[in-house]
Amino acid sequence: MNKNKISTKIKSLGILFFVLMLSVIATTIYLNNKNKKDALIINIAGKQRMLTQNISKNIFYLSQHKNSSFVELENSTTEFIYNLNSLKEGNELSEIQKAPTKEIANQIMKIEILWKSFFQNIVDFKELINKNDSSSKNSLENIIDLIYTTNPVLLEEVDKLVYMYTIYSEEKTNDIRYMQYFFALLIVILIIYGFIQLKSMEENAKKFLEESKKIVEQNVTKPLTPIKIEGENEIVEATQTINCFIEKINSVMNYSADAIEQSKNASLKLEELTDEFGKIIYDLTNSADISKQLNRSEDIVIQSQEYLINSTKRLQELKKELDKILKSCNNSVSSKA
Repeated sequence: MNKNKISTKIKSLGILFFVLMLSVIATTIYLNNKNKKDALIINIAGKQRMLTQNISKNIFYLSQHKNSSFVELENSTTEFIYNLNSLKEGNELSEIQKAPTKEIANQIMKIEILWKSFFQNIVDFKELINKNDSSSKNSLENIIDLIYTTNPVLLEEVDKLVYMYTIYSEEKTNDIRYMQYFFALLIVILIIYGFIQLKSMEENAKKFLEESKKIVEQNVTKPLTPIKIEGENEIVEATQTINCFIEKINSVMNYSADAIEQSKNASLKLEELTDEFGKIIYDLTNSADISKQLNRSEDIVIQSQEYLINSTKRLQELKKELDKILKSCNNSVSSKA
């Protein structure tokens, strides 16, 4: 029964609407945070490409200018290693999670293997260039050639990593957006459903008012017709209360009709008694059988008394029913107040 209550429907619609709105807001906030984190990760992965190019450029430059500083080469190498570890294991400081999929983890491992070989070439290059003698010249050239040939391979694998992170981010973003569309669709459906329910409540309330007006317009000389309305519990309960009141009124009207009928019968009996008494008096004046006539008059008086007692009982019952209606009306007014 509680499921059909107006208050229950309104509360349910309100709770569902509130939950869906929170879901949309939560997914939107999560999507924004995720986009920021994904942009940071993609930026770091993309920066690895730049670092490999910068390392190679510094090596070629240092091979021609042996007295130049190694600071930029050292910084680029250190940053590449730091970023690679952040992508592989995650970084709480930068709020970077470790590789989110097995494919990305395998690609990072592949880059790490290539980097170890590339990094060893960098170490060998720095050792040979620091010697700065003729015996190491050929070895230095070989190292430079090796770096030149391995750099594109490392760069290509880093490009694949950036692409994989980009695809993963787009797929997750699309999934979250689909969730947002789904929640938005549910909100639209909920709004339409709520409008239909409110329209139904409004129609039931209008019908209740119309049926209530018909009761006032009914002929008071005839029994009142009960209201027949189906809808929410509150409307049904109000209808049942009015129908109960109508039944009491109809019952009182029936008692009133019986009481009026009894009064009419009593009046007729009194007229008959008057006629009988007149006849008895006439007979008494003209007859010697006085005892017989007295007995007959006594029977008539007893019979008329019984009719009057019945009429009195009917009128008392009518008064009781009217008192009940008055009390019911008082209680109804008190409860509304």
